[in-house]
Amino acid sequence: MRIDLHCHSTASDGTDTPAELVRNAAAAGLDAVALTDHDTTRGYAEAVAALPEGLTLVTGAELSCRVDGVSLHMLAYLFDPEEPALLAERELVRDDRVPRAQAMIAKLNALDVPVTWEQVERIAQGGSVGRPHVASALVELGVVPTVSDAFTEEWLADGGRAFVEKHETDPFEAIRLVKGAGGVCVFAHPAAAKRGRTVPEPTIAALAAAGLDGIEVDHMDHDEATRARLRGLAAELDLLVTGSSDYHGSRKTVALGAYTTDPEVYGEITRRSTGAFPVPGTGGA
Repeated sequence: MRIDLHCHSTASDGTDTPAELVRNAAAAGLDAVALTDHDTTRGYAEAVAALPEGLTLVTGAELSCRVDGVSLHMLAYLFDPEEPALLAERELVRDDRVPRAQAMIAKLNALDVPVTWEQVERIAQGGSVGRPHVASALVELGVVPTVSDAFTEEWLADGGRAFVEKHETDPFEAIRLVKGAGGVCVFAHPAAAKRGRTVPEPTIAALAAAGLDGIEVDHMDHDEATRARLRGLAAELDLLVTGSSDYHGSRKTVALGAYTTDPEVYGEITRRSTGAFPVPGTGGA
């Protein structure tokens, strides 16, 4: 089985619609794919309706968190999307995205970059607005050559000239909420240092003690030495190890299925979840 447990659609900051995402996942030879848009489950219905035969959909979300001043992302899988406490927290994070993006635009304007809210809104296509949409606007304007080049201290990286903080969930609270909704928690790209400061290993150990299920090891932002170190840490802390593309369509260069999760780990994730179940494809529209 080929399993990719971290993908985004236009419901957040990907460029494939949820329907396109599942069709492209099947075309890429995947057997299971997770839809993990940022702080939203809006893409679920469309993805399920279009799910091709032979492809299984794992529902999820990538939750925006912060601990000790460091931003991190928590992949939540197979939780009940209607569970009130987790739903309320996701809405709180999402509601802060628009004023945050507008504040970043104001900072960019002060730096003589002529980005506009209308431009960013058009790029977002109704999805949850985030830094990648602002970064895409910078690419359109020729300020930077790629989206990744916008995530530097010069522009949008944590602490950068145009960076603006947003409401982010304490990861210990995120674990509690996801578990309360019957889900499973995996720390996304925990050592992606080029994105900014990373969470130290003692904090990962504390998260494991609080119920963290796993860490995403095989990821484009981790080199081989980092992956080896994280595998050792996972073994020490008895955490599951996942691998994922973190696919965003044309917004990133990585392809669907570029990194995958071991079928036994996938089986353990599904065994631990009680909030939802993977959806088998029967031939979508």
